[in-house]
Amino acid sequence: MIGHELGGRYQVIERIGGGGMALVYRAHDILLNRNVAIKVLRSQFVHDEEFIRRFRREAQSAASLSHPNVVSIYDVGQEDEIHYIVMEYVEGKNLNEIIKERAPLQVDESVRIASQICDALDHAHQNQIIHRDIKPHNIMIGRNGRVKVTDFGIARAVTSTTITQTGSVIGSVHYFSPEHAKGVTTGEKSDLYSLGIVLYQMLTASLPFIGESPISVALKHLQEDFEEPRLLNPLIPQSVENIIMRSMRKNPEERYSSAKAMLQDLETCLLPERRSEAKLIFHDEDDEDRTRAIPAIKPIRKSNGNRNGGEDRMRHEEERSLTPTGKKKWGRPALWIGLTLLLLLAMASVVWYVNSKIVVKEVAVPYVVSLSLEDATAKLAEVGLSVADPIIYEYNPNFAENMVSKQSKSKDTMVKEGTDLVLTVSTAKPLLKMQDLSGKTFDDAVKVLMEQGVAQSRITSDERFDKDTEEGKVISSDPMATNEFDPDTASIVLYISKGEESITMPDLTSLTEAEAKAKLEDNNLVLGDVKEEPSFSIEKGKVTKQWAYEKGAAVPPGTAITIYLSTGYPPEALNYTFSVPVAPSANGKKTKIRIVFADARNDGENQEWGTRTIGKSQVLSVDLVLAPNKDGVVSIYRDGVFFETYPVSYVDAKNGTVQLPEPPVVATPEPTVTPTEAPAASVDPTIEPEILPDPGAGNGDVPVNGAVDQTGFLTGTPKHKKGK
Repeated sequence: MIGHELGGRYQVIERIGGGGMALVYRAHDILLNRNVAIKVLRSQFVHDEEFIRRFRREAQSAASLSHPNVVSIYDVGQEDEIHYIVMEYVEGKNLNEIIKERAPLQVDESVRIASQICDALDHAHQNQIIHRDIKPHNIMIGRNGRVKVTDFGIARAVTSTTITQTGSVIGSVHYFSPEHAKGVTTGEKSDLYSLGIVLYQMLTASLPFIGESPISVALKHLQEDFEEPRLLNPLIPQSVENIIMRSMRKNPEERYSSAKAMLQDLETCLLPERRSEAKLIFHDEDDEDRTRAIPAIKPIRKSNGNRNGGEDRMRHEEERSLTPTGKKKWGRPALWIGLTLLLLLAMASVVWYVNSKIVVKEVAVPYVVSLSLEDATAKLAEVGLSVADPIIYEYNPNFAENMVSKQSKSKDTMVKEGTDLVLTVSTAKPLLKMQDLSGKTFDDAVKVLMEQGVAQSRITSDERFDKDTEEGKVISSDPMATNEFDPDTASIVLYISKGEESITMPDLTSLTEAEAKAKLEDNNLVLGDVKEEPSFSIEKGKVTKQWAYEKGAAVPPGTAITIYLSTGYPPEALNYTFSVPVAPSANGKKTKIRIVFADARNDGENQEWGTRTIGKSQVLSVDLVLAPNKDGVVSIYRDGVFFETYPVSYVDAKNGTVQLPEPPVVATPEPTVTPTEAPAASVDPTIEPEILPDPGAGNGDVPVNGAVDQTGFLTGTPKHKKGK
């Protein structure tokens, strides 16, 4: 089966278990990319309609249930002669393995496991399903501690016929209920009896009834009392022992009325007020199944009295008188005739037996290699041969499991009819147990696996966050430690720790409470305490700071973050408007005025008030927020050049004693002077200067070819008047 692909989607990886009816394999669902467990009906039962019906009934029973403590059924199918059920794969151990490893278990752990089993049974019973085979082997414990009830192979709906209809009782005898052992109809209370035995075994590391044979164990369920759990384990509280005693009553009427009632008792039995409750007392006088002492039959004592003796003589005489005389006459000859006939018959039998042994028919040995053991046995029986006991079982890589790999007599050898042939039957391939690789590096774990014969190409890693395992070390493996695997075919996955998962802390500053909460949830974090504090720089109702992680810090997922919300300015804060007189560099000249200020809102850091373009003197208002030890300052820049700084004290502002600055002095430009006559320019004597019209004729002005500079002096060359 390993390596086979069932239904075109289930790749069989390894065998993980099996029972009397089916084998269980771990497989990979190619379509949904997940591991599943596949239960396959054993090959010897594929032609047995009763087993096939029982196998299908398991799928129907479990598929009708949907509960976190019941193994889910995903699919059911048939491929050629392979009948299979696809179900949830539980990564963990069954309860039987856990009991063998470390029983007796802790009381709280045992009660927790029993509670989850009881919850699953309550769900099944509500759906009219009785499990009928509750035992530790059918209880899976996942890695997360979740209990899963599996193997509804002999479960049957309450309305169906009794489980003993076919003449056989099915189940595990150590966990039988008395009514189950009798072969009568079993109900919900039979499951509770079996659960009581499971709880008994978890807490005491022993079974209540043990015998040399299944029959003897079944009789003990019917007739004997078991040793009280607290005698084996004094640490068991009385309340828990009471639950075991009630669930294991031989009379079903004295047990819990339902799984729900037992579950309620399990959920409260470890409360302080219940641990030392009174011991339950049951009256067994009316129990029909209880073992009783039968009084011995006393022989009739012979009397020496004359009266009784006379009666005896009369009775003997009467018997003699009633005895026919013919019987006495023919009795002895008839005895001798009978003995003679018996002797002759015995002698004839001896002669027949000797003759049959001396003259025996010979038959040819058929070839049964490569047949299943069942088919080989049938083929030998057809010619009058049989299989020698014991059968030799050994692994042969050339033959499938349960196939005959060798026979003691070769094909067509003539042997006496009735001869026994020794058959060698191939077993499943011996599997290795996976070592516990946790705590090793990936390279070290690969070396260990390669030493066991696993090819390196079939070893892969899967990195996961794990706070309990050092980064780079193996967390666990698939298959899990102690699970069996085939080193020649198995694919091994090593789960490697990436260390504790962390999240980069976002910046919550200036967000509202709702916005901060949403942002934390988007990053898999939690909003913790919400506190308040005044703030000069953050608007009221928004986050001023976060604790205990600043922006960009690494935070474990799920961490609660405390935020502080602004309540606005503190009560001692003072709003003050400072009037700043400004003026242009000169009257009428456009000047850019830039104001920079610092106050309590920015802890002394400058911030821009703004820039204004002015052409005349005016006063600009700068709003400041002041506080004790947090004064203000206003700085003026004129046309990009620093001009003046004005400090504003909190004390002065509060007392109204702030000294207002003097208006700046505005420079007045000197008037432009126009000369009456410009100095004569040197003229080439050979060229007569050009005479231009005088726009200022009549007022004595001398035109100039130039302009007035900032000092009021002309620049350029003057033009002289003609004739002067």
